[in-house]
Amino acid sequence: MKLSLIQSLLSLFVFILVATAGCSQHSSQNNQVLLPSPSPPARVSNSAEVVKVQTTSVDIPVAGETAASIILSISPGYHVNANPATFPYLIATEVVQVPSPDDPIIMGEPVYPSSVKKEFAFSEQPLAVYEGDVAIKIPLRLAVHEKSYVKIKSGVHLSQPINVRVQACDDEKCFPPATLSTTLAVDVK
Repeated sequence: MKLSLIQSLLSLFVFILVATAGCSQHSSQNNQVLLPSPSPPARVSNSAEVVKVQTTSVDIPVAGETAASIILSISPGYHVNANPATFPYLIATEVVQVPSPDDPIIMGEPVYPSSVKKEFAFSEQPLAVYEGDVAIKIPLRLAVHEKSYVKIKSGVHLSQPINVRVQACDDEKCFPPATLSTTLAVDVK
């Protein structure tokens, strides 16, 4: 008899634990369901895992100029060094045109956005960084070379390979730099 009473009390105790665990998912103050916290981010081994690059197509008149945008999407909790970087030994974010012989697209100097100054435990002074989504403007013009065998006409679709070098960091450490490759689509009008 004592054994069945103990088993009954133990079953009741387990039932109460299970029932109250389900109730703890609700806030008594505002009846909102509390979602479980997200799992910790996967282990990051290089900058390409937390920085993505995208472009949009641009129109350019024959023998004309335009500006394109390259968008860096930096994962929450991470940043990249700005251009210019705070110190010469830091790897600045850099956009570079991939060279091609007799390239009809000439890329001007990239226009980097203003940086955010942030303090980190590993630095004695605030560092210039980019976070979130960042747009880098790229001036473009079409080459007009008399000696060039490339003749550009309206209606032509061109693509320009671009490399973006970044070094991502979190609040404690920096990861190996990465070169992100993308292509600008250029429509001649």
